[in-house]
Amino acid sequence: MTPGIRPLIAGNWKMNGNWRGARRLADAVRDMAPGLGARLLLCPPFLHVQAVAATLLGSTVAVGGQDCHPAGHGAHTGDIGAPMLRDAGATHVILGHSERRADHGESSALVARKCEAALEADLIPLVCVGETQAERDAGRAEEVVGRQLSESLPLGFITAGGIVAYEPVWAIGTGRTPTEADIAAMHSFMRRHLSQEFGPTAQMTRLLYGGSVKPSNAAAILALPDVDGALVGGASLVAEDFLAIARAVPEG
Repeated sequence: MTPGIRPLIAGNWKMNGNWRGARRLADAVRDMAPGLGARLLLCPPFLHVQAVAATLLGSTVAVGGQDCHPAGHGAHTGDIGAPMLRDAGATHVILGHSERRADHGESSALVARKCEAALEADLIPLVCVGETQAERDAGRAEEVVGRQLSESLPLGFITAGGIVAYEPVWAIGTGRTPTEADIAAMHSFMRRHLSQEFGPTAQMTRLLYGGSVKPSNAAAILALPDVDGALVGGASLVAEDFLAIARAVPEG
């Protein structure tokens, strides 16, 4: 962890759940959240953002969306504008997830435009970066992540409290994780890179790790330098697992 930064455990529900299940899961997380050292963030599918936000109203658990359009409104069938997310009760939005970059061909330039839209709507962007297995095997992991950081984060991202999540593409949903040394090295690289581009304020930017985070490996990952929390996929769909990850945050 980074001294002075309160860790964040974010749950990315992806395209899972129905209305009743979303309410039950949010209820369970809300009831178990008091007393935790980490902040919690739930990111349900857009259809359930309002219901989850209503369930969590008055609690310390935040709500986020999983994507937004770079335009606030207009003729964009099937898309969601950042102001709509804010109106539904969201305070955060995940952007640039590798599944969006791969499945929808999203470039870092597009991610930057989405970040700008999120900031304009008073949403905190949580931007994902990460390399493929082939890129890591070729020794290009830092090059790829550094380029994604440079091209995905607009001016104002750091001072607005923007969050970065390192998610190696090959570890998402596979059960595989990098070694602790690999995670620590990449997070150290990201901290240096952000500080060089944005100045000393980047020392307080939350850097999350994501990619097959689960209760069995959370404590070791969250104890690493410059790891300020986790972006959790599958384990966030089970309240007990998600809270176990949050409880793994080291004290102090």
